[in-house]
This record gives sequence, structure tokens and C-alpha cells, in this order.
Amino acid sequence: MTFPIKMADNLPSDFDVIVIGTGLPESIIAAACSRSGQRVLHVDSRSYYGGNWASFSFSGLLSWLKEYQENSDAVTENSSWQEQILDNEEAILLSSKDKTIQHVEVFCYASQDLHKDVEEAGALQKNHASMTSADSVEAAEAAEAACLPTADASLNTRSCETLAEQTQSSELESSLAVNDPEEKENHSDDKTTEEEPSENVPKVQDTTEPPKKNRITYSQIIKEGRRFNIDLVSKLLYSRGLLIDLLIKSNVSRYAEFKNITRILAFRDGIVEQVPCSRADVFNSKQLTMVEKRMLMKFLTFCVEYEEHPDEYKAYEETTFSEYLKTQKLTPNLQYFVLHSIAMTSETTSPTVDGLKATKNFLHCLGRYGNTPFLFPLYGQGELPQCFCRMCAVFGGIYCLRHSVQCLVVDKESRKCKAMIDQFGQRIISKHFVIEDSYLSENTCSRVQYRQISRAVLITDGSVLKTESDQQVSILTVPAEEPGSFAVRVIELCSSTMTCMKGTYLVHLTCVSSKTAKEDLEPVVQKLFTPYTEIEAENEHVEKPRILWALYFNMRDSSDISRDCYNDLPSNVYVCSGPDCDLGNDNAVKQAETLFQQICPNEDFCPAPPNPEDIVFDGDSSQQEASESTVISETNSETPKGNTDLGNPEEPSK
Repeated sequence: MTFPIKMADNLPSDFDVIVIGTGLPESIIAAACSRSGQRVLHVDSRSYYGGNWASFSFSGLLSWLKEYQENSDAVTENSSWQEQILDNEEAILLSSKDKTIQHVEVFCYASQDLHKDVEEAGALQKNHASMTSADSVEAAEAAEAACLPTADASLNTRSCETLAEQTQSSELESSLAVNDPEEKENHSDDKTTEEEPSENVPKVQDTTEPPKKNRITYSQIIKEGRRFNIDLVSKLLYSRGLLIDLLIKSNVSRYAEFKNITRILAFRDGIVEQVPCSRADVFNSKQLTMVEKRMLMKFLTFCVEYEEHPDEYKAYEETTFSEYLKTQKLTPNLQYFVLHSIAMTSETTSPTVDGLKATKNFLHCLGRYGNTPFLFPLYGQGELPQCFCRMCAVFGGIYCLRHSVQCLVVDKESRKCKAMIDQFGQRIISKHFVIEDSYLSENTCSRVQYRQISRAVLITDGSVLKTESDQQVSILTVPAEEPGSFAVRVIELCSSTMTCMKGTYLVHLTCVSSKTAKEDLEPVVQKLFTPYTEIEAENEHVEKPRILWALYFNMRDSSDISRDCYNDLPSNVYVCSGPDCDLGNDNAVKQAETLFQQICPNEDFCPAPPNPEDIVFDGDSSQQEASESTVISETNSETPKGNTDLGNPEEPSK
């Protein structure tokens, strides 16, 4: 359902905490504050949850590209806020442009057979095989109906009742357990190619037929676009990491499902191979000799308890972990596996202690939910902020998307922020303000030095390492080859993660930026994949998987920015960073807990909520309905086969 934009005029004028931005750390803070009894207003100028942590369907991603271009070109001047500023006050203007994404480039290699009537709730008209970001945005103008995942349904959501209603028809619903995840977001007119009349797509081959299973066309990607959930940031969850612990502690895990990463890969001498990491994997491995197996097990056993034996590594504390490994009784093959696939540290910069710590963390996470240390949320990383937003709404938080803030109002005498003024000129008072870095203006951030993350998203027709099963979820680290460059992390997702259509894989590449994303990542892409061509499409024995579609972009990394770098921030304004380049989510959880303790110093951070059946409301029907919807979501949910229930950590996923 949709909500009239004028609902924002009726917002209460006084809150305890106002949170601007719906990224993961902001959403965790909003949930924690709401859970502790604070009155929370959570706003975002975007039309979707998550900010740079969001996930999109294929058409949603194209619309996001269009918004990015329009946002870059837009020049808006609105001085209505000035009338609200009193003589003893001053304003901190907020940015109306999102400048966190740069150097966007889109390339399409899939078969050029898109018919104008082929749509996924509004389709992108086909362009040439290679497009720049501007070209792709112009083409996306034909996709007006292909709205962002929660564009209209979540407009100016007001209460826990309205958020619960909205999320049942939006991508927030995907964070709940479902009986048949394959049918998520399927509409009556959104069938598979096999069920669709052939008049819309003349001569499109049925992808279920074995002889043509490798031929994926662009029209199929468009029609199956809702099968895709494409993350802007690529991360995994360590099974004993801070985020998993928080999800379990707060019971937010009931809103999400997870899948095990099934294998750890290595890329060496042009060959992709699987890395044995658990005890069973080591002893079943055919890649290692018996002597190597014993060497590896002995070293990994030491890493688990390395802190108890400081004499073993103290002399090497000033050297890199790579140099330290050379002093151990490990073959070059084992050194490579440990450095790049287990510790996942830099060969040239990571000190010995950091490498040992990373190896211990990897081993500590093994076996909790499966044979690897990692989990991935079904339907994408973008589910996680929405899960915490739901928790906030259940406890009374008010949500407004597409709701921009013009400025913060600061009292000149106390130097405290006392209110914000929104796009309608409404002045809303609060005690505390949490704001995501991208909303701060250039004046506020003039002394901040940002890093950049290079990202690539590929849709491919095969896995980088083929096995009997086509439902593998893999992580691969490709070491840096040139001085000044960085290792590239590759995460390959199959269709059972609910992030891509059957017969395809969704591949995320990430590294610290040294150049543009395409310049940083294209060399690795060329090593692992080959562009799709019609000639190669007839060849069933192509060695590398083929790229059907590719997106490159750079994303701002605002993590680890000292508060002192921002100009003239009042003490009750707290800044959250966007995504960092790390594999896990520990940074987001740490900063959320730190800021929450500053706002509510004597409160528990996201304690488990009471049983919904035990909650008694004083005649508030809206809150009762929201609570009932929560109960229903719990009782009707079933974990699909092969997925992980965080409530049963001792039972690995099959």
C-alpha cells in the first residue's frame, strides 16, 4: 500500500532521538534506542532502506543508476529553513546530493534479442553491448515502472503498524522466513520463461532444456529481474562475529534467514582450486600430501592457541605475516593457502600478530553453522538494515522515507543541536541526532580525507570452479600483483541464495581503490571470466564462465574517520560511517554500540524483546496489530531446506 506524502505534515514535533539515514549502523542504533524506550524518528531522503547497504532487484538497480545520474545533475536551492532560525540560533546545512558513488560504468554482453514488449514490471530498453553510466541512465528512462524495491510502498511510513503493513508487500518481507523462497515477489504476470506466451519474446530458448542451458539472453534477465537481489556492498557474516551475536541476542534473527558459504577458493598460477580449512577437509583433500596435511594441522592448532605461546612468534612481531610463515615448516603451497584464503591478509603490509589473530578468528568460527566460518543472508546484505528497522518500528519508532532534512538547528549559547528542519519546513525537536556521513555538507567535511572502495557486480552463466553441484556459494581472494594495488575479494552467489535467477551466478568483486573501479578490478575479471559472445555461446566447452552483464563503481569509505575531522559538530550530533572494505560487519556493530552508549549510557544494548504474547497494550490498536503481525511472522515461518537457523548453532546446515 502507499501513503500520502502529506502524512509527514502530521509528524510529532518532539522526539528523544532523530536518526537520519537507514544504513546498517544507523538502523542498529534506531532499534537499540527504540527498544530502550526512546521516542525515535528515523528518516531517509532516499526511497529505499539501507543507503549504501541496500539490495536491489535488477530493474531496481537500473532505477538506482538513474537516480544517481539525476542526483549528480540536480541543483536545488531551498531557503525556506531560514525563516525558522531564531536570533540565538544558527543552522548546519545538510547536503542534498549523495556524492558517495563515482565512476559508474555498465556493460551488457548478453544476447541482443530484447523485444520492446518484454518487461519485468517495466523494462529497460536494450542498448549496445557496452554502455557508460550516462548511456545506461538514459536507457533506464524506459523503466519508469521498475521502481526501487520499496519506493512507493514505504513512502513516509509513520508507525510500527504502517511499517509492518508496508513491508509485507516490499522487499522487507524477504527478511522473514518463507515456505517457498523461490516464489518471492512473483506476481501473477511474472512467470518463468517456460510459462510465458512466446509472443512477447520471439525465439527465446527455454533455459530448462539441457542443450541450451548456457544460453542466457538479456530478455530473460529482464523478465526474471525480481529473482535478483544485488548488493551495493559485498560482505559476509562471521559465524561468531559481532553481528551474528547481536542478531541472536536481540532476536532480530527471526526476521532473516542465512545460507552457509560452502567453499573457500584460492587462485594460484592461473588455476582456481578449493582450499581445505576444516579438519575433515584437510584429511579428505587430494591436493595435499600426507606430510602437508600434518604440517597444516600442526600449524593451525598452534594458531588457535598462539597467545599462550608468545615465544613462538615474539621475534617476528616486527615482520609481516608472510615472512613469518616462511620460517614455519610449511610448503609454499600451504603458505599461500594460509595467507590468502584463511587469514586473508596482505602479503606486504600485515604484521605477524594480525595474521595470527585473523587465522585464529577464522578457525574459531568454523563448525558453528557449517564447514566454513561464513554465512550469507538470503535475499542479500540489504536485508540486515531492514531487520533492525522492523525491530525499531515494533517498539514504536516512526519511519519516513523520501523525507529530506534541510538543516540542523544549533543553540548559540549551549552549542547543542536542538532541532531539525525538514523538507516541508517543519521544525522537529530532539535531544540526540544520529546522522550518516553522506548527509553532511562539504563545509562540515572540508577537512575529512575519504578512502574509496572499488566494486564490481557481474552476472555470469557459470561458476569459477565447476563441481557436480551448481549451488555453491564461494569466496575467493586474488592477491595483488603490482605495488600499490590491493588484493581483490570475490564472492560468488548461486540462485539458492535468492540473489539471482536459475542458471546464473551473481559475482561481487571488492578491493581498496587505487584507481577507478574498472581499472582496479578489470584485470581480475579478465583472469576469471570471459565476455559472452554469440560465437562462444555455441561452444559448450568454454573454460571460463561468461559475463552476461557487468557494473563497476567506486563507493566512499567513511569508516575510521575521527569525529575531530568534522567542523563544528555539536556534542549531541553523532556521525555514522557508510560501509567499509572489510569482509565482516564488526565495524558497523562497534560504532552502533559505542554511539548508543553515549546516548543511553545506563541501558542494555539491544536486549532480547519480551514475548509478544505477554505484551499488553493500553487500547492502542495500531501497536496491537503490529505486535500481532510480528507473532504471525514467527509462527508461520519455516526455514527452507539447506538454510541456517541461528537458533540452532550446533546443527550445521546440510
